[in-house]
Amino acid sequence: MTLHDELRLLPWSSPDGKPCFLSTDDPASHLSRLADEVEALQLDAATELVAHGRELISNEDTERPTLERLATALVEALETALRVATSRGHRLAITHQAPLEGSDPRQRPTETLG
Repeated sequence: MTLHDELRLLPWSSPDGKPCFLSTDDPASHLSRLADEVEALQLDAATELVAHGRELISNEDTERPTLERLATALVEALETALRVATSRGHRLAITHQAPLEGSDPRQRPTETLG
């Protein structure tokens, strides 16, 4: 079982659109590595889509139906990226649960802009 029975949100859905989860304590398991690879491919595809979208948007001759398809594809890519971020962020929170010795978890670090 995973730490505290936590499940990893996988980067794909079931055939009926429901989220899929993985329960393992081995981040190097076959399914964990496959999920990592799929996440990387999804993020690469989103990066390419953003670059293509910038080209289409900057072209004054791009027609409305093309922009509508672009908007749909960008929304789907954003949903995928958010799913990856949620999965990765959740796993980071699990591995970093213990506060540093002498630190107060209620205090947030401050930044100065220079």
